[in-house]
Amino acid sequence: MDDDDDIRISLSRALRTRGYNTEAFASAQDFLESYDNELPGCLILDYGLPGMSGLELQQVLVKRGRALPIIFITGHGGVPEAVEAMKYGAVDFLEKPFRQDVLIERIEKALQLDARARCYEGKSRDVRARFERLTEREREIAELLVSSPSNSSSKDVGRHLGISPRTVDHHRARILEKMQIHSVAELVDLALSANLFSKS
Repeated sequence: MDDDDDIRISLSRALRTRGYNTEAFASAQDFLESYDNELPGCLILDYGLPGMSGLELQQVLVKRGRALPIIFITGHGGVPEAVEAMKYGAVDFLEKPFRQDVLIERIEKALQLDARARCYEGKSRDVRARFERLTEREREIAELLVSSPSNSSSKDVGRHLGISPRTVDHHRARILEKMQIHSVAELVDLALSANLFSKS
């Protein structure tokens, strides 16, 4: 995304000849009107866009959820701008003129980051979908098992909740079945990977 028509057109053409699918925008607003977070990719973003700046667009995307990996390009950027962009997750901050092979290297890195993030999110959504099948009591027991694995015996859990160990055993079996796992250790790993009990 660049407000300079010549740069935008030539860069898009160069990337297409290398096999990349590209879509170009003259402004942040144009991009936001057609942005689909479900589509994989990365964003090559001019820091000094008119109206909403590149950094402001980056912050909007971050607030909306996981943003595309961003490679900033600029003709007049400095250290403070680069630090600010990187703080919000930019892949890199390139000053014009830059070598095309350097940009390609950063694009490949950004696409790998995007692919890994989407894989992680897909697994996390799957875990959360399974977790939603649990009853309120099963979720309560699951949280106890995860938060204190060393005190996860049926007697410990039953004492904490005021129910019998046999009832805990029944709920534990249902939790493992619904979560499609075989042990409390697996439950702990899944909960941590998907932030199931995050307080944030």
